[in-house]
Amino acid sequence: MDIEVDPVVAELGTPLLGTEARVVERDQRVQTQVIVDRPIDVQCQFVGVQRIAGATAEAMVDDAGQGPAQVRGQEPGTSLDRIVRIEVVHGQGRPGGAAEDHVGNARPGPLRIGDYRNGSLLDSVETPAQTTHWEELLNEIDIQTNMKLYLVLGDQLSHCLSSLKEVKIGADLIWMCELCSEATRVKHHKKKIAFIFSAMRHFAAELKEVGHSVHYTYYTDSDNGGSFTGEVARALQAYSIEHILVTAPSEYAVLHEVESWQEKFDIKVEVRPDVRFLCTIKAFRQWAGGRKQLRMEYFYRKMRRTHDILMEEDEPVGGRWNFDSENRKPPKKGLDVPPTYMSDPDAITTEVIEFVDETFKDHFGDLRPFHFAVTAAQARDALSQFIEQRLANFGDYQDAMLQDEPWMYHSHLSLYINCGLLTPLECIEAAETAYWEGQAPLNAVEGFIRQLLGWREYVRGLYWLKMPEYAQLNYFDAKRELPEFFWTAKTDINCLRQCVRETKVNAYAHHIQRLMVIGNFALIAGLHPEHVNEWFWIVYADAYQWVELPNVSGMILFADGGLLASKPYAASGAYINKMSNYCKDCRYAVTKRNGPDACPFNYLYWDFLMRHQDLLQDNPRMAMIYRTLDKMSPERVKATKEDSQRFLASLNKDSESSGGNS
Repeated sequence: MDIEVDPVVAELGTPLLGTEARVVERDQRVQTQVIVDRPIDVQCQFVGVQRIAGATAEAMVDDAGQGPAQVRGQEPGTSLDRIVRIEVVHGQGRPGGAAEDHVGNARPGPLRIGDYRNGSLLDSVETPAQTTHWEELLNEIDIQTNMKLYLVLGDQLSHCLSSLKEVKIGADLIWMCELCSEATRVKHHKKKIAFIFSAMRHFAAELKEVGHSVHYTYYTDSDNGGSFTGEVARALQAYSIEHILVTAPSEYAVLHEVESWQEKFDIKVEVRPDVRFLCTIKAFRQWAGGRKQLRMEYFYRKMRRTHDILMEEDEPVGGRWNFDSENRKPPKKGLDVPPTYMSDPDAITTEVIEFVDETFKDHFGDLRPFHFAVTAAQARDALSQFIEQRLANFGDYQDAMLQDEPWMYHSHLSLYINCGLLTPLECIEAAETAYWEGQAPLNAVEGFIRQLLGWREYVRGLYWLKMPEYAQLNYFDAKRELPEFFWTAKTDINCLRQCVRETKVNAYAHHIQRLMVIGNFALIAGLHPEHVNEWFWIVYADAYQWVELPNVSGMILFADGGLLASKPYAASGAYINKMSNYCKDCRYAVTKRNGPDACPFNYLYWDFLMRHQDLLQDNPRMAMIYRTLDKMSPERVKATKEDSQRFLASLNKDSESSGGNS
């Protein structure tokens, strides 16, 4: 760029970063002006002029040299994460620099030119006395005006993200944001929002501690873009971004949004695979290709071999792949269940809790007490506590339920794994090590590892294989609205009351409570898959659509017609009575098949089988139960249908009178 400069300016050296610099005399004082054409902040101890978001703003330094006294074209105090600062090392005989020099000292002494990020000096060079060739000096330090933008989502709180491996400290920008679009896509449990926002803020602090340039948008920021697209637009306006990188989002809708940015913003967008998962989407597609049936057991065996987990050469440890038959013991008296991991909220978490309490008053769930881990270090402590205190009994009692014991021997780690504070592999390796060191039996360790290496990877693969159509499946054409007690826990059915109440308090219920109590009821009562999916997504702290949808539509509701599960997981009250102590405190009698005092699970179960006999009777795993149904007396068939109609009609009245979701 050709520019005309004063002789004094020529001595200083031009252009500065391909722009214009000049020294002018005003009121017997020397002022230096720097005109830049990139969104960086070039600050002199005289006068700096910066362009922010396309608008030029002039920053005047006050008489004491204490920083900008006014900024025209931008709000006072505006600053960027990246600063190129030109400092007078001495002038007017004052070491440390002067804001202004008298005309008689128009040629200042040594200058220091530095690259600053988030208030820290990353690199600098100092001129010899009376030498002020800025352009040459700027080339000596690593100052980059075109940077890469790394977007980190709220369930990607892992330092091992593929998209973060190449981040240059000080040169690239990491962007994190709390968004209305995500917090209210469904009305998430208060405790879930507090957990995710606190974990995000702690993760951002960790990134800053190691020197990364991090922009963090708070929910209450006046310029919050409101969505990922809005935030990216804001970043591109404020910074000179040449490339956007993001680890593949876990949910279909978010990936679709990310994939629109390249065309929308005319910028390179790179989506990196999520290496925290142990099976790539491509590998799952290859495994699924050509198979008539997709069964988790065979996928799990492949994963065991691929990752050499609990293997002796090419054979499973113990001679069996699956010890599930040994993991179905009912609870016995005298079980000493250890408490779950608990941490005291720090200042960050306390602030988040107060914010959530004020902002999301109409959301479901109890916010306090709050004891979740919110950092990777705390989550690793929770993992260690599980391995040491509960893993040994996890296998035997993983299906057991006890009143007022919501945590049992489960790990309670899924919320940490699903948001990135823990990786599945470190949990798997910790459990496997416990087996080899004799701390836990094989049935417990294999059962825990199967949940992560088998089931978790399987449902994720199925989600990406079948979306977006999978979200619309409704094999049984179920249409009933969600009963009001799903929100209030006000029901005489004690097992449901216990599980919903504990969900409301803890944002957690273990897998048998979800599958065989809440889910079982939703299946046999004919609740609409869309409503059930939304409820599960709302209420559990570990719920993201990729993991919730296949579990609910596939495993719980059989809405996919058997793509995921080989049969519906429907059961009468007898199963709940066997695996829990809920029934003894219930107003209904689990031993009664029919009548107003009979357990509703008993007649709803058989009514479900009758309603859908045409869809299920040819299923090989249902053959025995349909032979039993064929032998049922006409009187009992009639009573079962009448009891079911009466009960379901009462559900409809309760929902209508309450107005539905609260």
